[in-house]
Amino acid sequence: MMSLTTTSLAETVKKQYFYKLKANIDSFSSLVGIQILAILFSLGGISSSGMGGSFVNVNVKYYSPDLVLVFTLIWSFITAVTITTRPYRNHDFSFVTSRLSSSLSNILFLVTASVLGSVTALLSGNLLQMISYLILNEQLYNIGSGAEHMVLGFVVAFLYLMLIGACGYLIGSLIQVSKLFVLLFPILFIGLLFLEGVVTNGFIVSNVYKFYAMESVLFLFVGKTVLTAVALFIAAISILNRLEVRR
Repeated sequence: MMSLTTTSLAETVKKQYFYKLKANIDSFSSLVGIQILAILFSLGGISSSGMGGSFVNVNVKYYSPDLVLVFTLIWSFITAVTITTRPYRNHDFSFVTSRLSSSLSNILFLVTASVLGSVTALLSGNLLQMISYLILNEQLYNIGSGAEHMVLGFVVAFLYLMLIGACGYLIGSLIQVSKLFVLLFPILFIGLLFLEGVVTNGFIVSNVYKFYAMESVLFLFVGKTVLTAVALFIAAISILNRLEVRR
């Protein structure tokens, strides 16, 4: 007599998620490496200003984890593209799985990566200040950054990382459909930048940047980024599902 074991979608996603956390440990190692590199680039300050008189010269440097966050955004994009490739998708065959459970576990992995990336990016600002004070002997003056500021910074950084990760996941899915997208996306991006410089009042890139980066109302910013990320993930899931059926 045969017994059939049915596994729920939630249980399958959970198993795949924990498996991917272990299997993709190298991606977190690369996060540490790229953030250390960004910290080194930030040691000279992200900007500076100076003034002087007959007897006194003052040079002010501004230290911020902004560059670390930019490098982390690049890492998030590359990681999202990488987990859509065939070798990573083949890992799922170790489980009783479906394309939906695979994509959902990938999204959970990207959420975890975004949380970790946003926390370490923000904390790198404190590390940067310590290095500047203890090693470079810089005199530091801290502009108020209480708990509320830290929480807000984490939320914003996390949402940006999720948005970029969703973009990378969709692009990676399209690349799996056709390798021509590997050439198409850089050409399209360069073309948009060219048009951005030609058109006086701006073009798509500046409008997209203003839409997400210049939003001053937190509620609207959260709504924009969350809805966009969800839409991108749904599109990627649909593409990957059809890809597997076709093959």
